[in-house]
Amino acid sequence: MTPALELADVSCTFVSREDRTQRYTAVAEVTLAIAPGEFLSVVGPTGCGKSTLLNVAAGLLEPSRGTVRVFGEQLRGINRRAGYMFQSEALMPWRTALANVTAGLEFRGVPLAEARRQADEWLRRVGLGGFGDRFPHQLSGGMRKRTSLAQTLVLDPDILLMDEPFSALDIQTRQLMENEVLELWAAKKKAVLFITHDLDEAIAMSDRVVVLSAGPSSQPIGEFAIDLPRPRDVAEVRVTPRFIDLHKAIWDVLREEVLKGYAQQKLAA
Repeated sequence: MTPALELADVSCTFVSREDRTQRYTAVAEVTLAIAPGEFLSVVGPTGCGKSTLLNVAAGLLEPSRGTVRVFGEQLRGINRRAGYMFQSEALMPWRTALANVTAGLEFRGVPLAEARRQADEWLRRVGLGGFGDRFPHQLSGGMRKRTSLAQTLVLDPDILLMDEPFSALDIQTRQLMENEVLELWAAKKKAVLFITHDLDEAIAMSDRVVVLSAGPSSQPIGEFAIDLPRPRDVAEVRVTPRFIDLHKAIWDVLREEVLKGYAQQKLAA
């Protein structure tokens, strides 16, 4: 089966902000493939290049070396088959929830009446059917995340790129959002590349978890199939014996990299 998204020997090198004569490699020789309909999470310590890989997959960043393929075709420019849900809020504060969700459709030339119909349908799907006329400042953090999710899914992307989308939420709202994403994913079966610092979240949601080493020059150092039955409730699955076994196995690989990353941050400070 042709992967939905494939990164082959991808490396990203940047000029140092502190010394323009120096260069550093954020990620080195990363090879990663995501099958259509697969939910894959990438975990690793802070500064290991997780978001860099996501930007490469989105076509927002061209790798220094290596290639990116989308359903077998080499990616050149923006990945138009992907939807990107950012860690920080990307809602336009001057537009209502409904207008934010319609924005992408409008940019694609969809007639306004049809764009509003589709946007209203997606707001209902994420539990915001009565809130389309609210502005972002009138919504709670969880409601803004639901709006962002509708804003991404209304475009019907074949690939979802998600950069720690729930990290700023309280634990109860976060688990509700995680379950909602899993329910929507199960219905549509899109390929998902999910970036998170939270190992529990990665295991609870994914089909597969990839561990990146500490930076610089981060590389995949572990890959784990998550064989927990679906459908899953992210709170209930965390107390099962198999979840605990998987957590221990992955943490055994991740622990040393987290300590390395922490030591590097202390040194830089």
